[in-house]
Amino acid sequence: MSHVEHFDTVILGSGQGGKLLAWHLGRSGQRVAVVERQWVGGSCPAVACLPSKNEIWSARVAHVTRHAADFGAVTGPVTADMAKVRERKRDMVEREVTAHLNAYAASGAELIMGSGRFVGPRTIEVELNDGGKRVLSGDQVVVNVGTHAAIPDVPGLRAAEPLTHIGSLELDYVPAHLVVLGGGYVGIEMAQAYRRFGSRVTIVEHGERLMRREDNDVAEEMLGILRGEDIEVILNAGIVKVEGRSGSSVRVVVRTDSGEKVIEGSDLLVATGRVPNTAGIGLETAGIELNERGYIRVNERLQTVTPGVWAIGEAAGSPQFTHVSVDDFRIVRDNMAGGNRRTTERLIPYTMFTEPPLAHVGLSEREAQHKGIAVRVAKLPMANVLRTLATDETQGFMKVLVGANDDRILGFTMIGAEAGEVMAAMQTAILGGLSYQQLRDAVISHLTYAEGLGPLLSNVPARAEG
Repeated sequence: MSHVEHFDTVILGSGQGGKLLAWHLGRSGQRVAVVERQWVGGSCPAVACLPSKNEIWSARVAHVTRHAADFGAVTGPVTADMAKVRERKRDMVEREVTAHLNAYAASGAELIMGSGRFVGPRTIEVELNDGGKRVLSGDQVVVNVGTHAAIPDVPGLRAAEPLTHIGSLELDYVPAHLVVLGGGYVGIEMAQAYRRFGSRVTIVEHGERLMRREDNDVAEEMLGILRGEDIEVILNAGIVKVEGRSGSSVRVVVRTDSGEKVIEGSDLLVATGRVPNTAGIGLETAGIELNERGYIRVNERLQTVTPGVWAIGEAAGSPQFTHVSVDDFRIVRDNMAGGNRRTTERLIPYTMFTEPPLAHVGLSEREAQHKGIAVRVAKLPMANVLRTLATDETQGFMKVLVGANDDRILGFTMIGAEAGEVMAAMQTAILGGLSYQQLRDAVISHLTYAEGLGPLLSNVPARAEG
């Protein structure tokens, strides 16, 4: 074995939680090493959340411009310059890389670009990207290796060289017909964006509805929004085989309730789930256990079964959102310092950046039913929110869950303009323990989307007698 370099903390993976922890510990005086095989700052600023929202915004601009006449602005024909869209996205990524490198330099944490694998307890060998090896050991080790796109075992699919979310953000052309495998959040976001860029789009979903974790009314509303933009959605479709090559010509054979159907497209995007990056990095050598799904086994404090080893982010089975990884960082930071923060103590929101967006926090109706929690439910169509009279953004609805036997707000879902921002207000109310009446009677600024919370909460049914 090469000479072993000792650090106070070694972090494998520079994703959101890992880099924040590295910068914090470095500023605190620790000797810290971060091993990253490809993307400075991890996938979020390089190939995932920020780049996708960047291009989704470009698609929104194209869509709004195309419909500008509806608002009295006269324009000519609108087309998408995908090379410019990509350039704008790449410029943003370059700025993020520079900001990250500056943060490493300021903190004193060392960023090592290479592929790391465990060769012993709390010991990692790094194959450096520019050649050579280094061996690092740490008093503490944090595993932050993330996930990658799953490619289902379908005949011909891998040979077709399909796009994942990464490749779909690097196209310099508008696909003639984009076929999207998967009706989850990533698939839906990309489907709508490319439809707005000018592609014909087909979504193929094996389940009976989109977004299987959402309530039925939420899934149905989103289905209507997509079909309203002439996106073809095929549900209950099992993929039989794939022929051809993405970027040229593909044929996707699916089995539906009405028999086999052939979808012919130009490009193929796979968005059917994620797989943890835990294989082939020597975790077993370090005594780090995985669960039955291949994620690192951790307790509520994000500790692995191996003393001195922590895991954060998606590879640790945390919900697959950047903001959760940020909270993982806070949990590990405080617990390393002797605290006792736990993953069970947090309220996790999420937003899907379609237009209109979907936002949710707390219990859904499906979860409440599954857990046997009695709730009162109130809904409000977005058309009843006064702000939409000015904007015409009437699609969607707000929905709130309130305890059946008390007045606690238990959950909130919204499909509608600025849903993520409105949801944050409801999340704050839940965290603050407000009753629904307190938020209902709050004086909320006119003319805002959040103003709709008042009439929404006015629709909460009275408690049942007895």
